[in-house]
Amino acid sequence: MEYGEQTWKEILQVAGYKFTVFNTHQVYPDDIMQSIAKACEKVTSSSYDSFMNFFGRCFVRYFSHFGYDVTIKATGRYFTDFLENVDNIHLLFRISYPKMKSPSMYLTTIDEKGCVLVYKSSRQGYVQYIIGLLHQIAKDVFNLELKLKILDTQTSVTGKTNTTVRFRLDFDNTLYMGAKRIKIANSENCDLAPVSCHLLLELFPFAVLMDANLNIAGVGLKFVEISKTSMLRNPLTKHFRIRRPKGINFSWTNAMYFQNVLFELEFLRASTLNHGGDTLKPETTSMGAIRKVSTGDKPVSPYQIRRDSQHGFKNILLRGQMRYIKDINLIIFLCSPLINDIDELPELGLYLNDLNPHGLSKEMVLAGWQHNSKLEFMFDKAEQRSQELEVNYKLLDEWKCKGDELLYSMIPRTVADRLRNGCSSLSTCETFDVVTVMFCELVGHDFQTVEDVMDVVSSMNAVFSCFDSLMDQFHVYKVETVGQIYMAASGAPERTKDHAINVADFSMAVIKGIKELKLPSGGEADVKIGKDHIIFRLK
Repeated sequence: MEYGEQTWKEILQVAGYKFTVFNTHQVYPDDIMQSIAKACEKVTSSSYDSFMNFFGRCFVRYFSHFGYDVTIKATGRYFTDFLENVDNIHLLFRISYPKMKSPSMYLTTIDEKGCVLVYKSSRQGYVQYIIGLLHQIAKDVFNLELKLKILDTQTSVTGKTNTTVRFRLDFDNTLYMGAKRIKIANSENCDLAPVSCHLLLELFPFAVLMDANLNIAGVGLKFVEISKTSMLRNPLTKHFRIRRPKGINFSWTNAMYFQNVLFELEFLRASTLNHGGDTLKPETTSMGAIRKVSTGDKPVSPYQIRRDSQHGFKNILLRGQMRYIKDINLIIFLCSPLINDIDELPELGLYLNDLNPHGLSKEMVLAGWQHNSKLEFMFDKAEQRSQELEVNYKLLDEWKCKGDELLYSMIPRTVADRLRNGCSSLSTCETFDVVTVMFCELVGHDFQTVEDVMDVVSSMNAVFSCFDSLMDQFHVYKVETVGQIYMAASGAPERTKDHAINVADFSMAVIKGIKELKLPSGGEADVKIGKDHIIFRLK
């Protein structure tokens, strides 16, 4: 260690952490690393930012021991290739770490001296960590000298706080730009005949064309067959929900920036119910919004529809890339449906010959390949049901507590517990030699009209609630309320020799509480209290 074992132990003590070993697949709070960095700042003379930067460098060294540096090298020949594929790397890692909340990164400007990187994350305080991580990857993996500076930082709050940071990365990018120029020159030298959109949509029967307003400008032939209504000029949000990339708002700008990233859209079969008079009401214009469909009198969410095994009614998961077509100023989503095996085709309302005529879609279906996205799909469904189960357990505990309160208000707690333990009702009967009983009557409330009755009811509720709040303080048990009379006792069901004192103290507390009580009608409470044979009037 750089500062020694003793300093590390002192840092852990300041941070309040006893354990030094972390489980690889266990989820920990986001602020652990920040707390350790703050503790390091207190114990040593270095700053918080320097330690967050140091942690980012250490993480690169850490994952290199597990061979993840090979994955980074495989993304491309150049550092810029890696930066363009960060989201795809996170997509790969989500299979092993399904609960990972990864940031999103994309490039806006690329030149021979470097590029501009946009970093978006729902986590706060990890900017210096990312800087250290990028420095170490550039040095260890691509043997580059990297200079990095922050151009601007934005924080937006839309349901949750998101941080957006623009970095300027300066490094030798001449090889990447040279390869890109050669690629562009080769494509320009190929004098190919123009292709009509109709032919393009035949080759990609599940493709979707969209304009700058995210309205559907065209769809593949299979969408025409499986959708019951015309999708043209409809908002994309009406028929599709974005699943990847995670954590971004689907917009024209983001689709342009993320052309190198795999997209996954879910075709909502619920949206096709409109033709039968059923309604689909999108709550927001966000692709991630949850929409509900009314079938008869019962609302059904797309998630429930997706889980159904009705043939031809399941949502279709599509994976592909966004590509900008300059000639027509549209973005096309070139995609293929993700299907586990041939048995799933009828549930989706598809046939084998509906799939793309090119690629390995048909071979994968026949071989019964299990798509990573399908596995995550199942994980999301299991996690959703787990959350629903947790909510139901919480509601069960709440209703159990309410049931206990209601039961204990009707019969003594000791009697109720004995009945719950299986004792017979006769065994709960007891005799008590001496008890003190108190009666309290609410007087002076005559009613002749409905308004008078409601006034009496609200007054009784306020007075008796005041009495109930004093019960536990004086070991007094509420027996019952009959009309405007409140009955309480001490010495039963729990025996005590101070029963008379308890009732007397309770009576005095009632007197004090009545004087301070303000009735809903604005008047004052008028009660009579009787204990044993002693009766006196209070006002």
